[in-house]
Amino acid sequence: MQVIHHLTAALCFLGAASAATIQAPLSPAGNGRSISVALFSELEELARIVDISYCVGLTSLGIIKPFTCLSRCSDFPKFELITAWNTGPLLSDSCGYVALDHGKERIIVAFRGTYSLANTIADLSTVPQEYAPYPGPGESEHQAAGGDVSQKIMDGIDGKAKRDGTPLESEPKCDNCTVHMGFQTSWTNTRRQIMPDLEQQVFLFPHYKLNLVGHSLGGAVAALAGLDMLAHGWDPMVTTFGEPRVGNTGLVKYIDDRFHLLGGHSHGVDNDKDNTTLKFRRVTHVNDPVPLLPLTEWGFAMHAGEIHISKAALSPDLQDLEHCEGDNDPTCAAGQDPTVLDTSMASSAPTAKRDLLASMHDELHDVMHEPWGIPTRYRLWNMLFAHRDYFWRLGLCVPGGDPFDRKGEYAWPEAL
Repeated sequence: MQVIHHLTAALCFLGAASAATIQAPLSPAGNGRSISVALFSELEELARIVDISYCVGLTSLGIIKPFTCLSRCSDFPKFELITAWNTGPLLSDSCGYVALDHGKERIIVAFRGTYSLANTIADLSTVPQEYAPYPGPGESEHQAAGGDVSQKIMDGIDGKAKRDGTPLESEPKCDNCTVHMGFQTSWTNTRRQIMPDLEQQVFLFPHYKLNLVGHSLGGAVAALAGLDMLAHGWDPMVTTFGEPRVGNTGLVKYIDDRFHLLGGHSHGVDNDKDNTTLKFRRVTHVNDPVPLLPLTEWGFAMHAGEIHISKAALSPDLQDLEHCEGDNDPTCAAGQDPTVLDTSMASSAPTAKRDLLASMHDELHDVMHEPWGIPTRYRLWNMLFAHRDYFWRLGLCVPGGDPFDRKGEYAWPEAL
């Protein structure tokens, strides 16, 4: 589509050249919301790991074993590619890779976002999204129909599943839960391709930690994959960047409960050096509209575990990130959606909210109807960049990552 080509070309050449060079991150004053240096470092590394997933697809040579590509693969010399997948270019498709990290003893599952970013934003914000029940029928019962969820989920709800060799009375049931049909279909299609390889690696490397990471629509697929893998008896750690809303409030509560996201702070642990043990990190960025989509009035909501980047331009420093309270902290991404009620404990939050989605409405009309698809006020450009800018500008499989990135900009202390 012409819109995609023009926007993608602009994204390639409009850089963040004015961003200041970052040295070692400065420790912020303790306020109960700040993140640790270790967590900051881990999130920055995961942003590069998920960026590599954009090398998988129709427009790239892909990732070649042992682990080489046009982008940041050389940053991870101890990675070993297990498999890559690409189910297609649609909203209900998925793309990514599975790799072993023999240095940090991790199994990495990276879920790519979409190349069609402008059209995806338009679809999620202007076309009512269909729901599917969660969990749906198990695949053993509906093999011919494709199955909606893993049979392990259904076995767990019925008390048949085992976790770590111990029989369970029952997995928690997701009551009154509905999920975005496109995201659920995407995970269903992906699961068929990756689960045999993933189960083999979990068996061969039982001491390796399972890490799921996704950007954009890949973040929604990673969230559903995390629930599935919990039902398998595994212990996944999920990190998403710019994740859209996956389902309704019932599903939000289920995700919060399964990943223990509402214990004290939404991050579930004290603010100390051990907060790298968070089981679900949902990273958002100011002015990124995707975490506010699909719309609240269609019944969609967002779960807790949010870590918000408040600095608009690249590159963020430690004090630019903070833990957010609950599902809808008004000082974080929810503060740009006036249709979201404040359910947090942040009493000092401002009552007035900037309506990011309303400011995007006219821009989307220009993108979809003007001959060149270029917004007249260019506000949408900033939103597109905001959705790409998570520590680095994500989404381009070119040598060294985005050409406007500053190689070696994050100079970490030797102690890390």
